[in-house]
Amino acid sequence: MAMHRKRIPPVLWLGLVPLSFLSLVMLAPLLRIGVEAVTGASGATGAMVADLWREDYLRWRIMWSFVQAGATCIAALVLAVPVAWVLARFRFAGRGLLLRLLMLPFVVPTLVAAMGVLALWGPHGLVSGWFGIHLQDTPWLLLYGNLFFNLCLVVRAGVDALGHVSAARVAAARTLGASPWRVFWRVEWPAIVPWLASALCLVFLYCLSGFGLALVLGGQRYATAEVEIYTLVAHELQLAQAGVLTVCMALLTALVALAYAWIEQHLAIPGRPDAIALRRPASWRQWAAVGGAVLVLGVFCGAPLLAIAVRAVQAGAPAWATVLEDDSLQAVGNTLRFTAAALVLAVVLGVTHALAARRSVWLRAAAFLPFVVSPVAVAFGLLLLYPQWTASLWILVAAYALLAYPFVAQSLGAALDQLPLHLTQAARTLGATPWRLFWRVTLPLVLPSLRRGMAFAAATALGEFAVTLFLSRPEWTTLTTLIYERLGRPGAGNRDAALVLAALLMLLALMAFLLIDNPGRRDGTRTRLVAGAAHA
Repeated sequence: MAMHRKRIPPVLWLGLVPLSFLSLVMLAPLLRIGVEAVTGASGATGAMVADLWREDYLRWRIMWSFVQAGATCIAALVLAVPVAWVLARFRFAGRGLLLRLLMLPFVVPTLVAAMGVLALWGPHGLVSGWFGIHLQDTPWLLLYGNLFFNLCLVVRAGVDALGHVSAARVAAARTLGASPWRVFWRVEWPAIVPWLASALCLVFLYCLSGFGLALVLGGQRYATAEVEIYTLVAHELQLAQAGVLTVCMALLTALVALAYAWIEQHLAIPGRPDAIALRRPASWRQWAAVGGAVLVLGVFCGAPLLAIAVRAVQAGAPAWATVLEDDSLQAVGNTLRFTAAALVLAVVLGVTHALAARRSVWLRAAAFLPFVVSPVAVAFGLLLLYPQWTASLWILVAAYALLAYPFVAQSLGAALDQLPLHLTQAARTLGATPWRLFWRVTLPLVLPSLRRGMAFAAATALGEFAVTLFLSRPEWTTLTTLIYERLGRPGAGNRDAALVLAALLMLLALMAFLLIDNPGRRDGTRTRLVAGAAHA
């Protein structure tokens, strides 16, 4: 019998595009950091690793990185569970808008969030002006900033999880005399634990590898290991020590990522047999619960953005005039130019990755890699691996695209998984080629999800900060780096100018998200899509 070699599906060859990109822009730079950690210490790598734990300063940086991430997870869980339960069980005016606004912190750039926290809780913030209380030089400033970004993530996961709780089981428990608290603890809580556990793992990873918030809000005392890596590279030129610290943090982060993968694989996600119907609050206690949930979201997720708007208005005409200065206009132009270039590259990488990942579990998992690795580690690795190109525009755009394209790949991949098979089968039966099938059937059906991924990618590129600090040239100043420069200069005028620029950056990010994430008009029915694909 003739031996037939197994033929690789053509769509899998598309995976070479994102895999090659990941290898050149992420994996190879990380490997170069490891080499620097081993060879740059002149054979004393083991001693340098030991010094990380013996030296009080570095040991505090590493320990605080984990403590602030863990404290954020605990606070997010305590605050998010009751808020999610209220949103999942009660129907009230504005509930739909509130659920949509839960996405807002993911669109806001990191530096804008940091400015919002300072505008609210800093020495010259609104709370300080009203009550004389500020959180500067305390750990609470960074923890509050972490909650701004991550509380909505846990709330959203809780709302989705509670929507999958069986109404029959809850009704049976109530019929048997269980109190509302016992029903929650014995029926609802076990069902939502997998969702909350996976969300909290992501929160821990985001806080552990975060850079912008820790740099601006942490100060000298409460900065994290990521800030220390930047300091060692940019200010002290201690590349070997920075490499050792980067490798140690990457290994510790990888352990958390493995825990997240284990939770996703081993904890069963509940089905949705019979969702519990929403009900209108009937008593003053239920209305108080609704009001409390709205208040929590307002204090932790809405107040910093409102503080930026208020302080920007109070800054006055002189501060707003800085927007028209040459350096500000140049920063706006650079920000838009880099974002547009990165978005084009991110779409190419995201589409090819999503299409190839339909046939490969490994490719699907590879799309999460840029989420796990910190931007500081990526930028440091690129600086070491391509020293002759660190002042070139393509390496900066590639780093932007690396951090942005997973949003496109994940959003598009989820949409491709939900495509009904009978449509594609009908189009192929009618004679549609694979290219026409994709262009006339698949693409119109997944276009809303593609736009959603592009919107998040654009918002990520607009607010990128860590990579720009490492790889940017003076003439490539973006809005994020200009805001940081203004914050570093003394005087109230520079502080007000930074607030105005932060408000401008927030507006640009929101506009980009709203312009891209607009489903628009549907292009006919599914039947017309199939017929159009088969039409010669």
